[in-house]
Amino acid sequence: MCTAEAETGADGAGLTVWLDLMQWLSPAFPTGAFAYSHGLEQAIAADEVRSEAALSDWLDDILRYGAGWNDAVLIGAALAGEALEPLADLARALAGSAERLAETEAQGRAFTLARNEMTGAAEAALPLPLAFARAALRVNAPAEPAIALFLHAFASNLVSCAVRFMPLGQAAGQRVLAGLHPRIAELASRAARAGTGALATSAFRADLGAMAHETMEVRIFRT
Repeated sequence: MCTAEAETGADGAGLTVWLDLMQWLSPAFPTGAFAYSHGLEQAIAADEVRSEAALSDWLDDILRYGAGWNDAVLIGAALAGEALEPLADLARALAGSAERLAETEAQGRAFTLARNEMTGAAEAALPLPLAFARAALRVNAPAEPAIALFLHAFASNLVSCAVRFMPLGQAAGQRVLAGLHPRIAELASRAARAGTGALATSAFRADLGAMAHETMEVRIFRT
């Protein structure tokens, strides 16, 4: 097999594209994602999330009805060619609390800084989903798998937060994450084609949790 064939997957996308995406979404990539619980810390402290099943339901709702869905739609729109700056404004407007806005902007800045230092570019910071989408555009990443990997990283980080903060073992955390795979695949498929008209949020308890987290006296996570 020639080199080009060896580096190309069955769908025509080079393997290096998937390695790029995996690197950017890895816990080792310096976005500081480990410091953000997306309000989950408050929900656990308030006994709203107390079990493996409750965590699964909480994360499923965030993916379907909260920031997970909106971030996925924004990435899909960017990869379909919509202008990044108007999408970035939408991302900021959709942040339901000060902490949620800080979460997406701070991680977006860190993501952009790391990419700039890697590549020698001087790109301006964007909210995290758009910073990721811009990088994915640079390597011609297909929308559906790129969105799926982004959502998986988002869910994986929240599972890690829960494992650290509640009585939930590593195996239980991995069961929760594996159980979300069909949902993530379904959302990625829809979001890749949805367009900004599909932006919507109704994860009210998660938004209220993020707001209440701002006034917690003792906390581990930034959000």
